Amino acid sequence: MAETVTPTVDDTPPPASTRRERRGWYIYDWANSAFQTTVITVFLGPFLTTVAELAAGCELGADTCDGYVHPLGIRVAAGSFYPYLISLSVLLTVFVLPVIGAIADRTAHKKRLLGGAAFTGSGATIAMAFVTGDRYLLGGVLFLIANIAFGAAIVVYNSFLPQLGGPDERDGISSRGWALGYLGGGLLLALNLVAVTLFSEDDNPQRTLDLARWSIVSAGVWWAAFTLVPLRWLRERPSTAAALARQGNVLTDGFRQLGRTLREIKAYPLTLFFLLAFLVYNDGIQTVITLASQYGTEELRLEQSTLIVTILLVQFLAFGGALSLGALAKRIGAWKTVLLSLVLWTGVIIGAFRLPAEAPVPFMVLGAAIGLVLGGSQALSRSLFSQMIPPGKEGEYYGFYEISDKGTSWLGPLAFGLVFQLTASYRVGLVSLLIFFVVGFLLLAAVPIRRAIVAAGNTPPRVL
Repeated sequence: MAETVTPTVDDTPPPASTRRERRGWYIYDWANSAFQTTVITVFLGPFLTTVAELAAGCELGADTCDGYVHPLGIRVAAGSFYPYLISLSVLLTVFVLPVIGAIADRTAHKKRLLGGAAFTGSGATIAMAFVTGDRYLLGGVLFLIANIAFGAAIVVYNSFLPQLGGPDERDGISSRGWALGYLGGGLLLALNLVAVTLFSEDDNPQRTLDLARWSIVSAGVWWAAFTLVPLRWLRERPSTAAALARQGNVLTDGFRQLGRTLREIKAYPLTLFFLLAFLVYNDGIQTVITLASQYGTEELRLEQSTLIVTILLVQFLAFGGALSLGALAKRIGAWKTVLLSLVLWTGVIIGAFRLPAEAPVPFMVLGAAIGLVLGGSQALSRSLFSQMIPPGKEGEYYGFYEISDKGTSWLGPLAFGLVFQLTASYRVGLVSLLIFFVVGFLLLAAVPIRRAIVAAGNTPPRVL
């Protein structure tokens, strides 16, 4: 018979946080969203794909390319290089992020850990300035460093959330942070849109490639500069006294603590059940975000300026969408609101499959629909998960959570890349993403959320 875990409810009041501290936390979303928007969503996919095509011997500006590159002697279609790269980054983050989370829970200097990860990622992004000609391998390595560091910083950043407010406040805090992130990412994207519009030349594809590279670099500069604000305004929130008493070397103790958590995590099966549901449906969300620009350029044959305008539209509508779904969650609960968002995501995939080529207006309408549902589904998933984390293990659990969050999903891009290599059709690859939203919905609907929160030793919010 399975062992019964007696839940213990933590009735202690949430730690006090100041308005300045919460604003500092929000601003890190403003800082890092430039990487998500300008780099991952818009420029990097087409940029690295073009560089890989040059390395495969294709002409710059050619409509189609059937060439192959051979990283480490492996034969890879140039069009599949970027999706495979995303999948590789996740295989690496599987080992890195939970360890970073364990270290975050053990250290008394979480702000330093946040800064170290953020500056490593932004530095690698700025170094994309050196990815010229056919240096696709250099671009791939820099992306791996930047994306893993991006995820590591998010793990530390998210671990502050349970310390900034009580159960009934976290949906609002998370939604406001995510909404501000969309504004920050959208503002930099707007500046890059102006640059692309003013300086691109229709008959000069090299100029377009250069503009994409410098837009990527600008995101690294933005990320680094605005990270200085949360590093100043956030307060250090050390681990519990018991954890500090056991603390020796933070790095080695983090590895040991992670091992203990992996052995003990079976005591929270409902938290794991929610995490499984999140990993499935968020994989679909992240694949749409990451590969949207590649789908638009390669399959729909849209201009880069059209893609940027659409993503910019998504960003600013997502600001309102995140706040609106956050307000809806206050009335019907975060769990029901996320389930509703997954139904809407399924409609988005079906709509994207039916989009006609070379038709910018329908693409923009679909982008508007994505914007309204995107921010809320992610922000509310983050705050909902915070309710199911055992106290004192926020960093570790967010390490597992982040493996499939913000540009680090892997099954979706892998499926997309494999289907493209087998069929040479991005539309067929898109259909494979439906299963992530359908299965994710079914899994999330089956999670007994209130029981999961109580079993983790936390107090449930009034409305779920």
